[in-house]
This record gives sequence, C-alpha cells and structure tokens, in this order.
Amino acid sequence: MIHFKRSLILSTFAAAAMAISSDGASAQSTGTLDKVKASGSMMVAYRESSIPFSYLGGDSQPTGFGWEICGKIVDQVKKATGRADLKVQTQAVTSANRIPLLTNGTIDIECGSTTNNSERAKQVDFAINYFYTGTRFLVKSGSGIKSIADLKGKKVVSTTGTTNYQILRKLNAEQNLGFELLGAKDHAESALMVESGRADAFGMDDILLYGLRASSREPASLAVVGEAIQVEPYAIMVRKDDPAFKKLVDDTLAGLMKSGEFEALYKKWFQSPIPPNNINLGAPMSKELQDNLRALSDKPAT
Repeated sequence: MIHFKRSLILSTFAAAAMAISSDGASAQSTGTLDKVKASGSMMVAYRESSIPFSYLGGDSQPTGFGWEICGKIVDQVKKATGRADLKVQTQAVTSANRIPLLTNGTIDIECGSTTNNSERAKQVDFAINYFYTGTRFLVKSGSGIKSIADLKGKKVVSTTGTTNYQILRKLNAEQNLGFELLGAKDHAESALMVESGRADAFGMDDILLYGLRASSREPASLAVVGEAIQVEPYAIMVRKDDPAFKKLVDDTLAGLMKSGEFEALYKKWFQSPIPPNNINLGAPMSKELQDNLRALSDKPAT
C-alpha cells in the first residue's frame, strides 16, 4: 500500500503559471526518472471529482481507476530508479491548470480524465489510451430534455478548460442550436448548477456524468441523455520529450492490459459498487477500449 502526503492545492491558472520551482526548472533539462532519482520524491496529480478515474473518497484521499493505475506506475518508478524510499506527494489539479503544472515541473504525472488530442500533444505527451468516451448531457430526470436539439433556449454548463466546452461552443455556433453556454471551474460545480436549477444541462464526457450522478445525494433525480458527441480517448499525461519515462508508463499499462489485470481493474471501478456511496456505474467496456487492449495505441483524437 502506498501512503501519500497531500500537498497544497494550486487552484488557479495564475498560480500554475507562477509555480516554476527549482525542481520544475531542472525537469525541463533532465528526464523525469533522473529528476525523481536525484530528489527522492515524485509529485502525482489527481482530480477531485473525476469519478471513477480520480477523485476524493470518503476519507478525503485520492482514489479511482486512474489513480490505482498510477500507483502501479509509481511501483515501477521505484524499481527503475532504485529508490524504494521514494517519497510520493500528491497535487490536486483542475482542467485549467493541469497542463501548465505538468510542463513547468510542479507535477510529474497526471492521473485523471484528460482527453488525448492533437492540440494538447503539442505541449505534453500521452501514454497508451485507457478509456474512450463521448460528450452527453446530465439533466434533471423530469426536464424533458432527451437530446441536444431540446436545448434551444436553455442554459448549458460545461467545465472550462475541457474539450467538451470547446465542442459545445463550436456546435452551438455552427448549427445555431440556440442555447446559452456557461462555464464552471470543475465538474462538481457544473453538476451542482444543474441540481440547483442554475443550468438545465451539463455537457461532459458521459462516463464522468455517470460518476457524478452515482455520487449525488439523489441519483434518481438526474439522468444522462443524448447521443454521444465526438468519441475521444483518455490517457495519462506525462511531460513532452521524455521518452524514457513515457516508455515506463506505456510498458506498465501494456503489462496490465496483456495480463488481464486491466480488465479486473475496469470491473472494479466501472461495474462494481464504488466509494463513497457504493453505487455501481454499470458501464460496460466500449468496443474502442476493447480494441485498444490489443492495439496498445496512444493515438490522439483529432
């Protein structure tokens, strides 16, 4: 069992931009494994409400599918660096600051629900894709909203800094869908806006919406609706131009996928009761993900 120590949360983009420390500066000139070996510490990033990938459990500590996989990556880092005494620290990140905090060296790896796309690949590298999802909508069960066409004249919220926000803004303009697009700082705030009536729908990756619904006070009062828009892959983020570390992360994932352990972890987090409310998301593995257990691709979305 890995024991993690939570670090202070840098919650704003400005803080992220200013967070270039001496460790961060050295990360630009040396690889992550060299940095970790020399310092004896590793900063692992998580999301606070990206259920079931990376979120705070009932004990206010990080947990989840992606988080557990990153724990296995940490084990391999210990072996590769010879640092059995490696000190693992944790850092909460948001959609807005996760990439800046990785590129400036504040964090060493991000274990969340980040879409692997070509634009982000200009700044960071992605490991083998470990999930595929599409944008759908979280609404109140009695809202009458069944599809994106029902959103005309409605208020739609999405989390700023996400591909979903960009997709919805583009569709709204190009197809004249007629909804008002609002922004929220994180997924929890977006969901709360729907629950409190400040927004009619929350557009986000469908699996995250199922997670938020399952962890809400009244799951039956919420529904996930609409056809999936633009299916995209999730992947663990690492710094760009660091082939040795990316290979370690990829090899760890490939080993899990080939051994069957990945599928066992999937069943644990997507098809079994999970904390904090012991609700089963009941999300079967997509064909895209099943195919990638064999292909082991890190191909980005367009």
